[in-house]
Amino acid sequence: MIDIHAHILPGIDDGAEDIYDTLEMARMAVDSGVKAMVATPHCNLPGLFDNYFSDAYVKVFQDSVQALAREKIPLRLYPGMEAFATDNLPDLLVDGKIMPLNQSRYVLVEFSFDEDPDFATDLLRRMCAVGAKPVVAHAERYEFIQDRPQIAYQWRLRGCVIQVNKGSFQGRFGRKAQRAAYRMLKHNLVSVVASDAHSPFQRTPYMLDAYEEVCEEYSKRCTDLVFKHNPERICNNSPILKRKPIEFSEYDI
Repeated sequence: MIDIHAHILPGIDDGAEDIYDTLEMARMAVDSGVKAMVATPHCNLPGLFDNYFSDAYVKVFQDSVQALAREKIPLRLYPGMEAFATDNLPDLLVDGKIMPLNQSRYVLVEFSFDEDPDFATDLLRRMCAVGAKPVVAHAERYEFIQDRPQIAYQWRLRGCVIQVNKGSFQGRFGRKAQRAAYRMLKHNLVSVVASDAHSPFQRTPYMLDAYEEVCEEYSKRCTDLVFKHNPERICNNSPILKRKPIEFSEYDI
């Protein structure tokens, strides 16, 4: 498996506190079958984490890669960021202040959980207009997606990538997020599942339990698509593999 969303870099946001957390998270990921991970610290989060692309980011990333090598942990680490959605995000992308996922055109973007859906949809359109391929982080956790999942259907039609957290399938973000995750998966809207790991203790990078749980409900082919093949294609800057999205009817909204 490849995990495209994890807060594994030490001391840079609310993820790994130090290099010891980083190493333990890496070991845990490998033990669960993860061979590569994109380090995605929060970025452009007003008043909390700026974390724009800089020499400081490069140093923390390179130090982490070297630490994994010293400890002989077989996890390949790729650069990236989880960019918070602000009105000027497209300009920041053009200016090179946001690190896409493994320097591809895919950009991991998150919204406020109570965001205005019209703002979210317009921002995704504007990101596409400057050449980015938006990957919507933990889409199932947004209130407007939980209430109106057809918005995610429209996003998929416009070429956006829908990422769901592995913990949502297990109910770790509440019943509404769990229901939204499974509904979007059922309607072929989920392109990739990731850990969104923050620590080796809670919200961990261990992926195998979620993989097995999804396998119980869906085919191995479907599960491999969202846990393995599409994450790899994103890291390689290749078009993702898609299943035909199924529109929500008035009876299942």
